[in-house]
Amino acid sequence: MQDHATEVTAAGIARLAGVGRAAVSNWRRRHADFPKPVGGTETSPSFALADVEAWLRKQGKLAEVPLRERVWQQLAGHPEGPVTALLHAGCVLLLIHDRPPIWLEIGAGSDERLAAMLPGALEEVLLPRFGAAATPPTVHSTPLPPTPTATPTSTATPTPAVRLPTGPELLPSAPLLRGTAELAAELGARQTFEFLLGRHLDANPRQYTLTPAELAGLMADLAGPARTVLDPACGTGALLRAVAPRPDQELYAQDSAPELAALTALRLALQTRTVVRGAVGDTLRADAHPELHADAVLCHPPFNERNWGHDELAYDPRWEYGFPARTESELAWVQHALARLKDGGTAVLLMPPAAASRRSGRRIRADLLRRGALRAVIALPVGAAPPYNIPLHLWVLRRPDRAAGQPEVLLADVGQFAGEARGGPDWQAVRDAVLDAWRVHERTGSLDERPGLARSLPVIDLLDDDVDLAPARHLPPPAAADGVEQLTAVRERLGETLRLTADLTPPPAGTNPLAPRWPLTTIGELARGGALVMRTGGNGGHARVPVLTDNDVLSGTAPSGTLPESDEEAVLTEPGDVVVPVLGGGSIARVIDDATAGAALGRNLVLLRPDPTALDPWFLAGFLRGTANNRQASSYASTATRLDVRRLQLPRLPFDEQRRYGARFRALDEFERVLRHAGRLGEQLVRGMYDGLTDGTVAPD
Repeated sequence: MQDHATEVTAAGIARLAGVGRAAVSNWRRRHADFPKPVGGTETSPSFALADVEAWLRKQGKLAEVPLRERVWQQLAGHPEGPVTALLHAGCVLLLIHDRPPIWLEIGAGSDERLAAMLPGALEEVLLPRFGAAATPPTVHSTPLPPTPTATPTSTATPTPAVRLPTGPELLPSAPLLRGTAELAAELGARQTFEFLLGRHLDANPRQYTLTPAELAGLMADLAGPARTVLDPACGTGALLRAVAPRPDQELYAQDSAPELAALTALRLALQTRTVVRGAVGDTLRADAHPELHADAVLCHPPFNERNWGHDELAYDPRWEYGFPARTESELAWVQHALARLKDGGTAVLLMPPAAASRRSGRRIRADLLRRGALRAVIALPVGAAPPYNIPLHLWVLRRPDRAAGQPEVLLADVGQFAGEARGGPDWQAVRDAVLDAWRVHERTGSLDERPGLARSLPVIDLLDDDVDLAPARHLPPPAAADGVEQLTAVRERLGETLRLTADLTPPPAGTNPLAPRWPLTTIGELARGGALVMRTGGNGGHARVPVLTDNDVLSGTAPSGTLPESDEEAVLTEPGDVVVPVLGGGSIARVIDDATAGAALGRNLVLLRPDPTALDPWFLAGFLRGTANNRQASSYASTATRLDVRRLQLPRLPFDEQRRYGARFRALDEFERVLRHAGRLGEQLVRGMYDGLTDGTVAPD
């Protein structure tokens, strides 16, 4: 009965049955017994999941629905919302993870019995794991300055991140919890939670600011091994998940959003047996861990916050390096991180580039330098983290002890490792360059100049009127000889490419005054007849598999994307596949070659796998690129154009004739690739010549 509270949209029904949304619309029109809407709107109705499943099963259309899809639909359609459903599922998964026999005993009865017994069972697990979050943590040997009783940070009562749900709250979730337990038996408790959380984050991309896993790993490596680690703006827990586990470790997390604090605590508890102390609250106004002296602090703070507590916190003792201006919220987070470190502890913060040079923050930056607190500023490539159009910075800080002087500061810029298109930077190159420079700097206190990449500077050299810490303004340019040699190599490659372009230029086309009137078929008909298989890009996959994005297809570049890591099976490309982007209104199709094969199919892409005995892939891709073909198969929603691949048309031609057309299409594709490559080389040469002439490494004659 409770399962009727879970609703599902037409798109969800299509995923359950493995069909398109048009098929669901047809079922609603043709079958009088199709379930009636129970919610939603007239244009986007929702249906009771149990009724839909019963109807699909009766029609024989639900036989092979994946368990994970059914559980996801139950979570997404939960009457209290997906976040509540996800928290309930996470609590039960932790129970299964820690005490599986208890779940087996209470899960054997009715939904009412399950909901009545579950709170007591969860209390036995949640209180030992999270109950300590409401009590002050252990005080270490290094005292903080006394905190006046009038400050908000001392009077705040920490609210534990994970709240024990009641029986009535759990009753609507009973079917979901049973399905979640069944999925955990198949995938494991941790993997099940990661799958459901990943799906939720992917379905609501604008609600969350995520820290990419590669960046989180780099920040954790910069902080080094640590027993106690704090993230005061934990979000979904990416930074704390990246910390190398230790048997005696304690992880502290806080976030102003209750759902994020709870999700982080559950996520960490399912990943490790270490102590997890999560709390809810505005960290700057109501610090939940005021007496903590951590070994490391990792933080991706909110940027450009004006309402961070400037008026209320004017006399807060955390501002050891100066009271931040209202427009300098990031410098408030920097000082909070330093205040929560033990002597010699390390903090790594992700910062907007403006924080390194804004005049309103120059006095605080100067004091951070003078007292030896700021140890490194590292400029990341564009695309490293949201907002993706800005090259963000990493600040590495250390709480100075009494012996600290004015050490040199490491400045590095790894912007040269930015990836093409939307795929993000070359993370391996970024990691290697940053960690190598940081470890040498840490070991010796200095770093020899690495032109265009990194150097260490004495603090006195940075203490001018601006105290501008932007790395690019202090790094020497690349060696002149290397620049000239590189420009010469680019020029030679451009000449070879242009000669190849001339050789590949298509011959004059003959005219055909009587265009043939071929019999036509559609991609949808070919798929139903078995001449090809059609697959769509997934929402998750394995972290090590490169992802072919729609932008890669449009620009003709190598796979450059990433997808959230999950246990969902990715669609992998094979040689001879044809990949078509469905957004943007362009006419493009790409035949997968040996170099691209094995990549996962990204979002907004459709893969067509032709039967090699019935369809030539180059013939297929060539006719799909016809402008008129794309125009008649496009649909329009607001200002966006979406291609319905099933409606694209092909002529019915004998296989030998297909191969004749395919050979011509393949030659055109090669010509197009060479033209694109020549354009990139030309841009590289022009940019290099401008740079060389302006910095004096290239003579005008």
